[in-house]
Order: sequence, then C-alpha cells, then structure tokens
Amino acid sequence: MADLVQGFNFRISLGRSTSPGPSAAPPPALTGAPSRAARTGAGARADGPDRLGDGGFQECSGLELEMEVGDHPEGGRNDGLARGIGRVKLQPIVLRRGMLVPTPGGRADSALWDWLYGIVGGENRSVRYDGDIEVLDPTGARTLAHWRFVRGLPVKVAGPALNARTGEIAMEELHIAHEGLRLEGT
Repeated sequence: MADLVQGFNFRISLGRSTSPGPSAAPPPALTGAPSRAARTGAGARADGPDRLGDGGFQECSGLELEMEVGDHPEGGRNDGLARGIGRVKLQPIVLRRGMLVPTPGGRADSALWDWLYGIVGGENRSVRYDGDIEVLDPTGARTLAHWRFVRGLPVKVAGPALNARTGEIAMEELHIAHEGLRLEGT
C-alpha cells in the first residue's frame, strides 16, 4: 500500500513570468517593483526584481482544476444525453502566512501589497509571476509533490484581522489568479 503524506512542509517560490501568454508580446519589465525579494522566512532569497519571494506561507489552497461538461441532446435518443468536454475552470490559489516584520524594530514586509498596488496604479501593467508549490517530507530533504502555476496575478491581498485581546498571530492572505496549473512529476 502506498504511503500517505501526513507530516510535511511546503515551499512557495514566485518569480517573474517569462511566458508571453495569449498575446505574442513578452511580459512587461518590472519598473517600479520592489527592489528586493520579499523576505518570507526560512529559505528566502533576494534574487533581484524578478523574484517576489520564496517560502514563508503556512497555508495553501486552490490547487484544483475543474472541467466543465456540456450536455448535447441527440435526436431520437430520449433516454440520455451525449456529454462533451468543455473548458477548465481554474481556481485562485490562496496563500496565508503570519504577517512578517523582517527585522527587530522594522516595518512589515510590503512586497505582496506593492505587487497589487503597482498593477492597480498602472505602474506595472499586468506584472505576472509564475510559481512553484512544493510539498516536502518532514525533514525538508525530499520533494513529495510539485505544482507549477503560470502567469499569476494578485486578485486579493488581505491584511490581518486585528484583535489584541486574542493574542493570535496576525495573518496575511494572498489570492493569485493564474492561467494554468500542473502537478509536475517529481
């Protein structure tokens, strides 16, 4: 019997998309983007403006594809319908993490917010990032599963619900719409 994944870690990497998407034009340059990668915890790398960050998220959801099915009535067939395949629905990927303050006495990391602000403000028209989501064994030494999404756009960035009475960790949330998701062979 196959082993079930029980205890695990996962790692997220976000890098500037090089896929031109449906048009022939390459993605725009990252002018006005944060000059450093997001410092998102252990394993973070500052690889320049083409990286948004690696690691640091505690939750990930939205790793799903759903195919539409079309019903087609056939003449003379009254006992059923012919069914055909349709488009694939892509769900947004939702990432959650504790709000990061990179240095003692520092300020919260704003790289995710800057990505969305840059697009909304027109500075970085449609800056897209490709991403890798890896499930690692409990030691972090071996990749158990690897998903790759392409041409991601931020559709929602949510700050934490602030309640000083509960003492809970302030959680940030990022929703990424994308143009394709694939479970890669490991």
